[in-house]
Amino acid sequence: MNFKLFGLVGYLGLAGWFISCQTPKAPAASLAPVAPLGVETMVKPDTIPDGAPVWATKKGAYNPSARQLHDLIHTSLEIRFDWQKQFAYGEATLTLKPYFYPQQTLVLDAKGMDIDQVQLVTGRSKKNLKYTYDKARLNISLDKTYTRTDTYQVYIKYTAKPNELEAKGSAAITSDKGLYFINPLGTDPNRSRQIWTQGETEANSVWLPTIDKPNQRMTQEIFITVDTRYTTLSNGQLISAKKNSDNTRTDHWKLDKPHAPYLAMMAVGEFAVVPDKWRDKEVNYYVEPAYRNTAKAVFGNTPAMLDFFSKKLGMDFQWNKYAQIVVRDFVSGAMENTTASVFMEELQVNRRGLLDANWDYIIAHELFHQWFGDLVTLESWANLPLNEAFANYSEYLWEEHKNGKMAADASGLKELEQYLAEAENKQEPLIRYHYQDKEDMFDSHSYAKGGRVLHMLRNYVGDDAFFTALNQYLTTHKFTSVEVAELRMAFEDVTGEDLNWFFDQWFLSPGHPQLSVQHTYQNGKLTVGVQQLQDSAYTPIYRLPLKVSVWSKNKRTDYPVDINKAYQTFTFDLPAAPDLVLFDGEQQLLAQVTHPKTDAEYIYQFGNTKQYVPQREALQQLKAKVNDPKVVAVFKAALQHEFWQIRSDALSALEKYTASDNVLVQQVQQLALKDPKSTVRADALTMLATLEKTDNSSIYNQALTDSSYAVVAAAIDGLVAAKVGNLVPRLSPLEKEDSRKVMRALSGYYAYFGGPEKYDWYLSTLDKMRGEDMFFFLQNFGGYLMKVSPAEQKKAIAKLENIARHHETYYVRLGAYQALTLASDSPEMKALKQDIKAKEKDPKLIDIYENITY
Repeated sequence: MNFKLFGLVGYLGLAGWFISCQTPKAPAASLAPVAPLGVETMVKPDTIPDGAPVWATKKGAYNPSARQLHDLIHTSLEIRFDWQKQFAYGEATLTLKPYFYPQQTLVLDAKGMDIDQVQLVTGRSKKNLKYTYDKARLNISLDKTYTRTDTYQVYIKYTAKPNELEAKGSAAITSDKGLYFINPLGTDPNRSRQIWTQGETEANSVWLPTIDKPNQRMTQEIFITVDTRYTTLSNGQLISAKKNSDNTRTDHWKLDKPHAPYLAMMAVGEFAVVPDKWRDKEVNYYVEPAYRNTAKAVFGNTPAMLDFFSKKLGMDFQWNKYAQIVVRDFVSGAMENTTASVFMEELQVNRRGLLDANWDYIIAHELFHQWFGDLVTLESWANLPLNEAFANYSEYLWEEHKNGKMAADASGLKELEQYLAEAENKQEPLIRYHYQDKEDMFDSHSYAKGGRVLHMLRNYVGDDAFFTALNQYLTTHKFTSVEVAELRMAFEDVTGEDLNWFFDQWFLSPGHPQLSVQHTYQNGKLTVGVQQLQDSAYTPIYRLPLKVSVWSKNKRTDYPVDINKAYQTFTFDLPAAPDLVLFDGEQQLLAQVTHPKTDAEYIYQFGNTKQYVPQREALQQLKAKVNDPKVVAVFKAALQHEFWQIRSDALSALEKYTASDNVLVQQVQQLALKDPKSTVRADALTMLATLEKTDNSSIYNQALTDSSYAVVAAAIDGLVAAKVGNLVPRLSPLEKEDSRKVMRALSGYYAYFGGPEKYDWYLSTLDKMRGEDMFFFLQNFGGYLMKVSPAEQKKAIAKLENIARHHETYYVRLGAYQALTLASDSPEMKALKQDIKAKEKDPKLIDIYENITY
């Protein structure tokens, strides 16, 4: 599962959007901050002691691994669908045996179904079994007591009714209906008709009676019957495709190696199958036919990733095929179903959209899960980092391999910042047995922090030991379920070192180091003092093996140190005063570090470290001093840096630049028009839009013809900032582009400068928007409606009300609610909003509504 999902839930959350997004809000819009997405809003319960840190959270009850009374061996399923009713008709035959103790009762997870028949299968005969069913669990009385040497089969005929369930979800997985019918009646011309499933955490039991726990493992075969025009996908290989007499076809998919039930999947729709290969295995990409010609450009690095990860881990990809499918309205960023990963629709782009798209990170993430999560699976949701931390870290590994360490470190820093942002409100152990809800595990701890902890472990033991230990872990535990101690023991077996200290402080304790570092030089000695400032009543005093890197006479020397006390000093002989002291020279530490330096030291740091994180830090620390000619020189060098992210970082640091160095401004203008990286061109336009002393309208006008949609969108935003309001006729042709970014930007421009003729455009375009762009489009639409008479607003209000009440994504419902707020403050609107709030069932959105003051 990918938590970075929509580029929005994954990192800074909704509050961050209001701060960082350059989309201009509609006139007079004044929105109170709302709770961040992906970050739990913490209300201190009575059980948290007075004086506890603001991030302290209430512990839930202990959540053990599910007790294994039965061993689910194999599942055979025949399934067909009713698009009109949005039902699935299934016949499942489960092969089981008692796990150890004799059993006479079988309890299956089966959510919201109609159960038609339950029978014991013996050879070709069946006999009815007694059962009770409470719409969540199916309790079956077996015909006798079975022992662990016995195997038996149970047949269940049922109807799955996913839309009759009350959907819940998390920041990472916005719905848990399990089975989804997309545009089932074909009434929406902007969406394909599709059926797909999403099982994590325990939602596959909506469409399949099973033991829906991660510590179960089964082989499976699924017979999917659909109209002949549809393509299907499931786990494993397609064994046969049999045409039936009623213009349907039954596809037989078989997975012959065991996996957890939550990793089972189905997808149905009109897909183009774009073939690829790795060694002798099929690697196929399923996309809508309109995107057939760009599928390989998006997914084409998959064979190289398979090769890289197989060699790095010393274990070849273990499954018989790998498919990747893009579906509409997916409830997450992506999901690592065994042999068949599902991705959100943003991965479908046209040729022009490819200029801004690089989805390698999410493709690598789901692929690495095929080892960490699918081959070796967590035994309980408390151990989720054993899945997600590794998948998260695969993004770093692939970036390092493909684009170099500086690019990988840029990715790693974003992960660190993501975790630290969440840590302001909540700090938990990575491995958490006392969560309130299993969905709470899908946060920046399990993903971002977990990935950075693995990076520190790699740095500590060294590459050879790190990947040897991972190989041992995978080899020992493949096709089984694990807990964190088994990962630790694999590393101990390889390194010969007791690593309880590392796992205790990083996996089993909350928080992170907060370090104050000082350095002084006197009488030929450099002294470095380190103080751990975190609250040791809740957070450990850490052991931190790292290096202090010192530049003296332009030569770098690395000094290993082992920090293990609340305050320590380290002294090094040095014949001359240092040019620079870099704490944690390898920049691998997960920590908040304060280390004061002079401007001269930061200037030296930018020019000499040749590492991404220190160079970015220097830009951040120097941005307030851009009137200094020496600092300006640093930024001019940064804007010419060979690594595009440094160029972008320099542009971000220069936003609201108030000095008057015309050469620097001209340099930014040239970047906006000519930089080879579209991200940098867009960032340069964004930076120019913050300058009050220069007229950049001609730059924005030129950028409107850029090949990149991201750049065009930034140019439109710049025109709003420059108050260039006479370009509606020129911008209108852009409405035909297949880019939600451009539509979102146009909605911002029209909110200020669009006339009545744009009303129908808003209404029709809203149906095409999705995810993050839809959220901002809704806000801009609300701003536009401020200019529309109450009588004319009715069409829009009805549409916004429907979205606010019924859209499957909670932050989109929030966006519609905010648009209603902007449109009117009439008594009728206030009553409508109050009713929407009262009927909302999602805890995350309820909490946000309770904190909204408008």
